[in-house]
Amino acid sequence: MSIMEIKERVAAIREEIAALSGGREVKLLAATKTRTAEEIQAAFAAGIDAAGENKAQEFRDKLLSGAFGDGEVHFFGHLQSNKLKYVVGRAALIHSVDSVPLLRAIDTMAGERGVCQNVLAEVNIGREPGKHGLNPEELTGFLDAAADFCHIKVMGLMTVAPIAEIPDENREYFAKMYQLFIDNQAEKRDNVVMKYLSMGMSGDYRAAISEGSNMVRIGTGIFGLRQY
Repeated sequence: MSIMEIKERVAAIREEIAALSGGREVKLLAATKTRTAEEIQAAFAAGIDAAGENKAQEFRDKLLSGAFGDGEVHFFGHLQSNKLKYVVGRAALIHSVDSVPLLRAIDTMAGERGVCQNVLAEVNIGREPGKHGLNPEELTGFLDAAADFCHIKVMGLMTVAPIAEIPDENREYFAKMYQLFIDNQAEKRDNVVMKYLSMGMSGDYRAAISEGSNMVRIGTGIFGLRQY
């Protein structure tokens, strides 16, 4: 996709966000898996808030090559403990933390590196078999456990909603996530700040924003079909 097309797409998405958000700030993240440095830099120049990767080694390689420039970078994907070294202390926000053991491992590595790592708790709001994420009833225990650590901060929640066959079909899941977010904002826990609700991707970000998302992760909507 051309630089001009990326610029136009980002501008169009920004307009949609403004129309749907009711004045709330919504962070626009570009999902940059398989994208070139030129495409990524074009997206930053067009006004995205951050880039995001979902493969730890690709994340590392792009950082080393300077593909993100000075832009903020997040990590979206499932994170195995043996890949933490590529991400902890380097990602501004890890969206995909779904167990206390993983939280503990991140805390340990962050301590070794002298940083505090911001993370989101990933929730499997659709209770889909084989999908990563905490079940909703597990979230309270996870957030309570965050108080035991010194080098992480849980900044909010993330979900990947069930795929909708027709527009708005998965809206109910976004509404449920927003309620979880609001309920936990009311709780006061050490190392937990309910600031971000990361939900909505290229096919469903409109519904997600309408239901309260303040952070969307968009790939094909910005760059077109993924290149392999």
